[in-house]
Amino acid sequence: MLLEMHSHTAEHSSCSHVSAEKLTQVIYAKGLQGVVFTDHHYLWPAEEIREIRQSSGVPDRFLIFSGQEVQTRDVGDVLVFGADQTIPSGWLLEEVRTRYPEAAIVWAHPYRRGNSPSSESLLRRAFDGVEILNSNHSVSENSRALKDWYRYRFTATAGTDTHGASYAGVYPTYFDHAVESIQTLAEEIKKGRCRPFLKAIPKGGIPSEAAEIIDPDGASPQRIIIKSARREKSWKSADRAFQIMEALYRNGFGEGMFRVPKPIDRDEQSMVVMEEQLDGMTLVDSLIRTDGEHSRLAVQSAARWLAKLHNARMIITPPHEFIETEETRLRRYVASFEQIQHPHTKRAEEIMLAVKNAEDLLFRNRQDLLIQGHGDYHPKNILISQSQGRQDFYVAAIDFDSSYCLPQAFDVGTFLAQYQNQLFPHPGVLQKVPEEIFLNTYLDHAERISEDFLQQVELFRVRTNLCIASYLIYLGLGHTENLWRVLVEAEKAMAQFTGWENQRRQASGQARNLDLAA
Repeated sequence: MLLEMHSHTAEHSSCSHVSAEKLTQVIYAKGLQGVVFTDHHYLWPAEEIREIRQSSGVPDRFLIFSGQEVQTRDVGDVLVFGADQTIPSGWLLEEVRTRYPEAAIVWAHPYRRGNSPSSESLLRRAFDGVEILNSNHSVSENSRALKDWYRYRFTATAGTDTHGASYAGVYPTYFDHAVESIQTLAEEIKKGRCRPFLKAIPKGGIPSEAAEIIDPDGASPQRIIIKSARREKSWKSADRAFQIMEALYRNGFGEGMFRVPKPIDRDEQSMVVMEEQLDGMTLVDSLIRTDGEHSRLAVQSAARWLAKLHNARMIITPPHEFIETEETRLRRYVASFEQIQHPHTKRAEEIMLAVKNAEDLLFRNRQDLLIQGHGDYHPKNILISQSQGRQDFYVAAIDFDSSYCLPQAFDVGTFLAQYQNQLFPHPGVLQKVPEEIFLNTYLDHAERISEDFLQQVELFRVRTNLCIASYLIYLGLGHTENLWRVLVEAEKAMAQFTGWENQRRQASGQARNLDLAA
């Protein structure tokens, strides 16, 4: 079962901006099975917990417990689960341990502010666990924590350390067995039967102006979009996208279930391109406005469209463009933070550098792994026909300005990150049509999936969240909680990527040791 193990409420933590009722509702809506309030030096009485359960409207099966975050004199903050009294600030760790031997004590965010705990500290007997994933850790700090966990194999937990609604439940802890009370939760931690939640890898396998006109010729009226570029740079982008769309239209995307708009004409002198406007609504609007069955079909069809593109293995643009332009694009995202002197500029830079280094390592010398991708494949760039009938149902992708020869996982990671971001205001949709429907459908239809494909997907999920954060700054939303949520999502995905990479290296090292022993 999945529990949020580190959360703060506005009622009892002055640093929090979210009520216990709202916090409970948000975490329940995200599909977790419970929440533990860990306010600073406060233990919620059972009566208050009952009032929150009643006012939040969550079912009885959803767990609501209270632990507490305690500031000690020697090791900093710890999370205490199972103590029957509020613990004052300033005790020594051993005092807490001695006074509450049955409670579980977890070292809270020990890597924060650049700290690097020693192995002796991490393995200290007074600790029952160490919190290694936390929204107040940076990318490098979460990565370092994961690395130490794989190296020393102590009991580890995750906790969002949430102080707002939007990013609650980002770092849940997975428990091997069901827990029924705060006491049994403490027992499970003490027995080491919990861990941070990381997804498992399944085996196997322009700038421009636009106008619409109605063409009266032909059997039926046709909507044509006219895109008129103002500057040479914009024209080159529009013309490039037009030529990519032409190639796709000629190679299987002109009719049937999977399409692109028909490229109609281009004029270099006037810097105008014309294309068909397909009848339909964006995938986002479709998911919000239609029923569950049609929504699932729409998402599955979007996944199949992408798989068809990748299976074609087309090379339309020069393969070297991706790596050559990637550093400029990534640095542009960080520059948006620098321009407004955003307090989280360093975090954004860490994310950017982590992505760039991973991309260089994986693809700089392997251009043979790059195929034509969409480059900006997300729900607002996907059109779904409004027909409910299967016979004339179709899905189409638009906007090929960012199309390059790309790693196959690039478009998948982009979609998943944008799917979560664009539908964040609609949690009911995300619950009814989770992202796994897209991912599993893609995996069922895509060919030549590499063994580390899902690891790469997490890398490009990180990259996309950095891009989203930069766009929020462009919109004047750089100091909103939404940007913080997106950064936390990026760091969560980077932790996932790093976790898999550590597993891969560990497995590789074991294999080498076996070879040497043989």
